Amino acid sequence: MVLERLENLPVGSFHYKLLVVTGLGWLFDSMDTGLISFVLPILARDWGLTPEQVGWIGSIGLIGMALGAVLAGTIADHFGRKNVFAATVILYSAATGLCAVAWSYESLLVFRFFVGFGLGGELPVAATLMSEYAPSALRGRFIVLLESFWGVGWLVAALISYILIPKFGWHIAFIIGALPALYVFLIRLHMPESIRYLLSKGRIDEARQIILTLEKKLHVPSRPFDDEFVGEATPIFKLNVLTLWKKTFRTRTLMLWIAWFGIVFSYYGIFMWLPSIVFAQGFEVVKTFEYVLIMTLAQLPGYFSAAILVDVIGRRYTLSIFLMMSGVCSYYFGNATASYELLGWGAAMSFFNLGAWGVIYAYTPELYPTAIRALGSGWAAGFGRIGGMLAPMLVGVLLVGGAQMNLIFMMFASVFVIVSIIVLALGIESKRKSLEEIDASFKTETT
Repeated sequence: MVLERLENLPVGSFHYKLLVVTGLGWLFDSMDTGLISFVLPILARDWGLTPEQVGWIGSIGLIGMALGAVLAGTIADHFGRKNVFAATVILYSAATGLCAVAWSYESLLVFRFFVGFGLGGELPVAATLMSEYAPSALRGRFIVLLESFWGVGWLVAALISYILIPKFGWHIAFIIGALPALYVFLIRLHMPESIRYLLSKGRIDEARQIILTLEKKLHVPSRPFDDEFVGEATPIFKLNVLTLWKKTFRTRTLMLWIAWFGIVFSYYGIFMWLPSIVFAQGFEVVKTFEYVLIMTLAQLPGYFSAAILVDVIGRRYTLSIFLMMSGVCSYYFGNATASYELLGWGAAMSFFNLGAWGVIYAYTPELYPTAIRALGSGWAAGFGRIGGMLAPMLVGVLLVGGAQMNLIFMMFASVFVIVSIIVLALGIESKRKSLEEIDASFKTETT
């Protein structure tokens, strides 16, 4: 069988190359997100923008991300993971390049919307593709490592912002952000279509040819396929969001949507406002490059520890622990009274928060069968982006109302703790299960 031979492939150069190819897309996406946060203060000064206008530049990208995640996830189950992945990379690269020549505030808003649309569409599709190729025993680890490229992208954005923008102006950031369009050629050369997607569409010969190619690359003794083909084409679901709320999927969809909302709400609420909030409390350290570097570097060990734990204690427990610890660190960060406490708890908060991001990207695709995997992942991520839109506005309202840092971070700590409990109560474990085992468990319950 095609899928048996896929599962029996040894982990080798192909899997690591696929990790790097998809991970580069993640890095470029993160780099773009980071660059806009560094560019906004300069734009506000050069164009004389009001705080509300600056807020809309950030929010319009999140609106685009929400729509991109939903639509790209939906069409990826129709047209393939590879094609949609490449298309979203081209879209956000082109839109980022256009930001460099934006002639007005309104034109920049339009371009930033399409940047967000491409960025939001690419992430769940990339995670789905990687999950459908990674071996069952190490699938969680591969997806968390994929998410770790996000931390590297933020580091690249910080370096560009501190080294190049002061010399060449804010335009250079968007010009560099357009370069990922060239990366599509790498996608075409080194990224195959998902075998599970091909089988679900009845494209058996293409799937078999990919297996034969991979066996040759990984030095696995190969043999011809039997002429007879039994039961691997399984398009058993209608592709619309209502499918995700059928009895079979209802509980896990509820859990994932709440988890995504809570993680995105807290992440964007904290990290978009963090420098302004903390600086206002008299901690000037947040304006230094060293502070940004420490906070960014703390993300990487968070990812790597999560990558190990997801295949040891499982997705459900790892995600719940990292969310709970994010809440603890948020509370103590908000009550810090010295710079060293701020740096220590801030680094710990970054460690656990970004580790949780890695786990949620690994966990989400595994909770849906192949025919609706990208659909389910896209809608979960898209719903989560609503939290990313609401949190920055809510923080702004609290600040205008005179709220102190400890109250704001108490709110984020509470969200983390509540979501942690919900994941523990409603989540199921998918550790070391093949995707076919997951598919089979649904077939018996779904008409």
